[in-house]
Amino acid sequence: MSQTLAHPASPRPRWSQYYELTKPRVVQLIVFCALIGMLLAQPGWPDPVRLVAAVAGIWLVAGAAAAFNCLIEQHIDAKMARTAWRATAKGELTRREALVFSAVLCALGSAVLWVWVNPLTMGLTFLTFVGYAVIYTVVLKPRTPQNIVIGGASGAMPPVLGWAAMRGEVGHEALILCLIIFLWTPPHFWALALYRTEDYRRSGLPMLPVTHGPAFTRLQVLLYTLVLFAATLLPFIFLMSGWIYLVSAVVLGVMFIAYAFQLWRQYSDALARQTFRFSIWHLSLLFAALLLDHYLGPPLAAWLA
Repeated sequence: MSQTLAHPASPRPRWSQYYELTKPRVVQLIVFCALIGMLLAQPGWPDPVRLVAAVAGIWLVAGAAAAFNCLIEQHIDAKMARTAWRATAKGELTRREALVFSAVLCALGSAVLWVWVNPLTMGLTFLTFVGYAVIYTVVLKPRTPQNIVIGGASGAMPPVLGWAAMRGEVGHEALILCLIIFLWTPPHFWALALYRTEDYRRSGLPMLPVTHGPAFTRLQVLLYTLVLFAATLLPFIFLMSGWIYLVSAVVLGVMFIAYAFQLWRQYSDALARQTFRFSIWHLSLLFAALLLDHYLGPPLAAWLA
């Protein structure tokens, strides 16, 4: 009778362990939103050197914040199936290594923004780092079920950073984009928390489904999608966009509300997963439509006239 010998899994390459600390998929969305802010801040194409420097600097600081988050939540991550694979949670990287990595990324990103972009963008990006890595991760997340709402302010900053990088100031247009992401964050994250409730219960974090129950959380998801829908109309109302964006915002908003309504009325983990995934597409396509309108809207309107 043959016997299969079990071999321990080979450790991941060192570079992969560090790279995963930066939460690449999350940072990609952050940089995408910042890039939208950069492109919308200019009537034409922005200076390519400043654009690349701004993207690189924001990516580095955002990656530093993510790595610091992994460091602080090392023991929490180890208790959750969604995060137990992280190098800090598994002990593949020490706390010292994660801290040095985060500090180096933050310093490099800040230097790039200071030298090749402008001090305002560097300052705002660093404040965003503090808001996410310290205020949200250390102070809010373990203490209040409204952590994602209050802490969402730092996560909503990327368009403001992008706008400041190109203009050297913060305009009301950038604040409207910030508001959209701020209102998008709770239904996006609570959809995830609904089907990961037991993970959060084991971790001891006071997430809304744990403290107030799934029914209350589902209602909050629905209410936030309604308020979010109203906020997504602001770019059209304030003449930041035209009909391409308006149609896209209405279609995407109605779809998000439909997901939230089904989640409220007939919950299932599968539907919560679908809602979470759609929320990512919602924000990505919404901002892509805004960008498309920015470059194609005026010529298209002139052609139709």
